[in-house]
Amino acid sequence: MVKINENYLLLQNSYLFVEVNRRAEKYMEENPDKDVIKMGIGDVTKPLTPTVIKAFKDAVDEMADGETFMGYGPEQGYDFLAEAIIKNDFNRWGVDLDLDEVFISDGAKCDTGNIQEIFDLDNVIAVTDPVYPVYVDTNVMAGRSGLIKDDGMYANIVYLPCTEENDFVPALPEEDVDLIYLCFPNNPTGTTLTKDQLAKFVEYAKENDALILFDAAYEVFITEDDVPHTIYEIEGAKEVAIEFRSFSKTAGFTGTRCAYTVVPKEIKIKTSTGDEQSVNALWNRRQTTKFNGVSYPVQKAAEAVYSEEGQKEIMENIEYYLENARIIRESLSDIGLNVYGGVNSPYIWVKTPNDMESWDFFDLLLEDANIVGTPGSGFGPSGEGYLRLTAFNTLENTKEAMNRISKLSF
Repeated sequence: MVKINENYLLLQNSYLFVEVNRRAEKYMEENPDKDVIKMGIGDVTKPLTPTVIKAFKDAVDEMADGETFMGYGPEQGYDFLAEAIIKNDFNRWGVDLDLDEVFISDGAKCDTGNIQEIFDLDNVIAVTDPVYPVYVDTNVMAGRSGLIKDDGMYANIVYLPCTEENDFVPALPEEDVDLIYLCFPNNPTGTTLTKDQLAKFVEYAKENDALILFDAAYEVFITEDDVPHTIYEIEGAKEVAIEFRSFSKTAGFTGTRCAYTVVPKEIKIKTSTGDEQSVNALWNRRQTTKFNGVSYPVQKAAEAVYSEEGQKEIMENIEYYLENARIIRESLSDIGLNVYGGVNSPYIWVKTPNDMESWDFFDLLLEDANIVGTPGSGFGPSGEGYLRLTAFNTLENTKEAMNRISKLSF
């Protein structure tokens, strides 16, 4: 008899962003005359830039010529893109990497979800709370979580609360953990860690034989000097940290799909018998077995992001989104709401007025202002009482949304 993986039954009924979209679509179907502004799901509105599009089109033309046609590529990605990544994303911060430490993929979401496959099910994971749902859900699917408790937390997962009380800086785990998921600049709170704060986690990982899974998908939005652009700026991090990056929010690749993961060869994990294994080699084995690589035209488009003209165009888009974030942050503060993030991140974390629950505030904004946000409770128990807004809409829609919210009575 066929049996299902019953760990899937431990998941919440619907993935958070699917539920947000479902409720928004239902409202729009029932109210076709309403102009709904979506500021919930973090999809970009700026198109691929001219330099990126040209490289994309040129590569597609190469695929139509027998002399330049490209078939199966390396599962780990082409060297030309890995070289551009190392030079521009790491060398500039004083970090050296080898080509075989960079793995090109189709999304940071995929990699952060898949990385857990190469670790034993007995490993204890720690996550910040609130947290990007993929980290938790994929470990639930794998069987590491245990049952969900009445407080919304899974029994075998260690939660590191990020709240107003601790300035959204997670404390080090008080119990033994093996895998620590960190995302900074943070999704959903939009807050960051300083180099000294992040160094404490690196030190903890080294002292406790733990491994940090560091999601740096929003690095390009960093504006403050004391915020690290890569965890490898911290001494010793190459021994205890895997870093995930994405072109989605950086260069508008949400519909094109390209990202990468850095797995330093210094990372060694012991087997049950004490033998050391290379995590880099294990991830390579996983990728070459289960992944067939990102298409050649997409990788050529990603390479163009690092050209002089490409960088100029990309940074214009980033500044555009950061201006949206400033408008949201200042507008909501002006009407008395407590807001966080939006300085080094495209996300603004809003405390709901009058102790309103997250989904109630979501409904209020949707029905009375025709604005879609993302309820904080969907990111974890510590997210209750908050709502996330994104700066990825147009400038015009962002201003209109803030104008609508300013007219609400809380």
